[in-house]
Amino acid sequence: MINIQTINWQKVDNLLPVIVQNAQTCEVLMLGYMDAEALNKTLVEKKVTFYSRTKQRLWTKGETSGHFLNVVDMALDCDNDTLLILVNPIGPTCHKGTESCFSELQTLPDWVFFSKLENLIKSRKNADPDSSYTAKLYAKGTKKIAQKVGEEGVETALAAMAKDPDEVVSETADLLYHLTVLLQDANLNWTDVMDKLKQRHAGIGLHPEGSNK
Repeated sequence: MINIQTINWQKVDNLLPVIVQNAQTCEVLMLGYMDAEALNKTLVEKKVTFYSRTKQRLWTKGETSGHFLNVVDMALDCDNDTLLILVNPIGPTCHKGTESCFSELQTLPDWVFFSKLENLIKSRKNADPDSSYTAKLYAKGTKKIAQKVGEEGVETALAAMAKDPDEVVSETADLLYHLTVLLQDANLNWTDVMDKLKQRHAGIGLHPEGSNK
């Protein structure tokens, strides 16, 4: 966490700009402002609290809607005059009901797009099998999903052996899609995979084939 005393409060006229980012998807959710009291409350309660310039008071995001921003981590920038907070949001962040206050952005960063795709695939788990290929795949069960992952893995390897870049990309996309379905079928997601990669990168729970990954 951070030391309030290191912040250049004079430079920001006692209102620190705060960028809030989803810790899982990397999506930028909103921009707000904190005075020292709001920041201290955020540090203690682990829920983002701003200073509302219109209401002239502290305002905990979610205090009326229940859509809190639970703090994961935070850091000041190099000039100690802007704060970045990583959060796990509860519900939509924007008062318009969208996940982000910047929802009109047309070009999504790759990981944000992939996370939204993962959530879409997850939403198909209990859908009508006739409504989509994904729902139909879930309805066929784990064995069929695992079979498709195996098939796509082989096809990806064959495309690589054929040295066909376009086909490698296409088959890899198919493989990632079916892997996502497989993870969701097992009540897992890609953050679980990322956590395992982070552990291995740190030398924890190394892959049996060695540590040089």
